[in-house]
Order: sequence, then C-alpha cells, then structure tokens
Amino acid sequence: MSSFSFLISTGQEASRIDQFLASQLPALSRSRIQDLIKSGHVTLNGKPTKANARLRLGETVALEEPPAVAVETRPEAIALEVLFEDDDLIVINKGPDMVVHPAAGNWEGTLVNALLYHCGELSGIGGEQRPGIVHRLDKDTSGCLVAAKNDLAHQGLSKQFAGREVSKIYLALVLGRLPKPNGIIDAPIARHPVDRKKMAVVGPGGTGRSARTDWRVLQALGEASLVECTLHTGRTHQIRVHLKHLGYPLLGDPVYGRVAGYPRQMLHAWKLGFLHPRTGERMSFESPIPADFLEAGVLPVLK
Repeated sequence: MSSFSFLISTGQEASRIDQFLASQLPALSRSRIQDLIKSGHVTLNGKPTKANARLRLGETVALEEPPAVAVETRPEAIALEVLFEDDDLIVINKGPDMVVHPAAGNWEGTLVNALLYHCGELSGIGGEQRPGIVHRLDKDTSGCLVAAKNDLAHQGLSKQFAGREVSKIYLALVLGRLPKPNGIIDAPIARHPVDRKKMAVVGPGGTGRSARTDWRVLQALGEASLVECTLHTGRTHQIRVHLKHLGYPLLGDPVYGRVAGYPRQMLHAWKLGFLHPRTGERMSFESPIPADFLEAGVLPVLK
C-alpha cells in the first residue's frame, strides 16, 4: 500500500480536495482520485471526505493507495525505442499516433500494452489501466516519456513531477514569425467555458490554475517558427493553449491550431530530466528530432 500525506499551506486553501490531489499526484487521474475518495481511501483531518470538499489552511489530507490488483491489460509485442532502462524505470521515445494508456476507444495497441510485454512488470499505483504511468503525452505528441517498474520508482517520480522538479523541454512548430527571440507566458488555464473538451487561458479572478511556459525561437521556417518550450507547470494542453493565446498556434493541431499540410500536431517532448528515484543521480534524456519535423525543414541538430 502506498501512502501520501499533505499539509495545506498558503495558496492551497479553498481548492477542491480532488483537484488538489490531482495537482499533487499527476500519476493519478482525477477520476481515479474520485474513486479512491468514494471508497474511503482519502481522508481530511483523519475522517472520510467528499470529492467537492473545500480545503482550509492547516488541514491534513491523506491518501492511501490500496495494494495493486492484477493488471488485466494484455501485453502486446509492439516495438519500443528505449532511451534508458534499469530495474526501476524505463525511458522511451514515444512515437506520434500512440495512445499512452487504455481508455474508451483505445483498449489495445497502447504504450502500456507495449511496456507490459517489454518489461513484464510495472508499478501498480496507476490502477489496472495505467500501470507504470507517471506522466502522459497526448496521442499525437512524440518524445521522451518515463514509466515506473515498481512502486518506489512511481512514488519518487510522482513527487518530483508534483514538486515541479522535473525538467521538461518541448519543440513546437507554430504558425507565424514571433516578434522577439524569447519570452514567458504566465497565464492561468481552465476548462473552456463553452467547449468542455478544450482548455483556455482565463483572466484574473477566474477559476484557472497557474501555468507558466518559457519559450525561445530556435529556427525560422518561412511562415512558421520552431519554438523551444520549457514547462514549469503541467496543465492539460498547456503548450497548445499558451501558444494559441500568444497568437502563434501549433501547426497540425486540430483543436487549437491549423491542420492543413501537417500529419499531426507538431509537438515533440525533446528533453526530460529528473533525479533517479533510488540513487538520487541526475538523469537527462534527449529524444531525436522526429522525421516529420525534419521534413518540415527543422535542422537535424539543435542546441
């Protein structure tokens, strides 16, 4: 059984308990957390609570993950590009058009299916359908992704993601030529007020959660630009939403950008860095520039 405990500090009060836990434990989906609350595995000041309970300064939130159940997701012999692997974790270069974990409409052919075949065993903290999954990439986003083989690795990596201690650098192809070489987008993100499948930047006083993306232009490509994006937070669709808000939407993005002429949303998780959860060693990984980026004119070697 895995246990987590949090003392509510300044800036965290007034949050819903399910939203707070989702921000602190990115390996667990909001629906998973709500299920744990309903089943009594989450307490507020030592007592069972509800998902919509509002937190107050100084309160204690505790979550206990029940022992992992047998994973029923079927292992599949799907090729993986492994960047690193040891007894605790595996880092892979995820290709575009691969769903990370099973869900409605994608019960087979996912990264989890491939990892189960390749590794044999994964951490059970994420539940039956998300074993080993510490963080996620959109289906069409390529690049670096780390998965946990055991609970020690899962807990250690999850705490680093929640504490914003993981280095996450992406490459994005956007429409337009940016007016300056670099900048910062510090704008809160919330669910779109009309289209609930989308996210949007919200103004001061709104219900959005803080989100920051640092950006730097690496290359001009005619009417497009190659932009390096460093994430300081991990909000849903953060880079896609922030770039659209800036006025330079992602090429190939069917939701926030322009689709014509591109095979997928042109976003690549280029670099990933974290501390090894067992040894404490600093680890850094870089995923090769994908073929469709090269075909768009991106230089094969970037700095």
